[in-house]
Amino acid sequence: MGKLENAEMLGLRDKETRKLIAVYPFKAAGSDAEIDKAVRDWYYKQSCQAEDQLLGLFVDVLTAQEINSRR
Repeated sequence: MGKLENAEMLGLRDKETRKLIAVYPFKAAGSDAEIDKAVRDWYYKQSCQAEDQLLGLFVDVLTAQEINSRR
């Protein structure tokens, strides 16, 4: 089982700063690779600039504090 499979909430973080850039609004399902692809595809559809931004982002699990701040 991968680290993304049982995550409550996921988001995209900047690789350098680890700052949360976007929160994935859906419940993720599948393997880590499938989840990674789904989150990236979702973000790509959000804007034309997303393609360039995705190179510097990675999919990660939100912390408990980040989850609580979203509710």
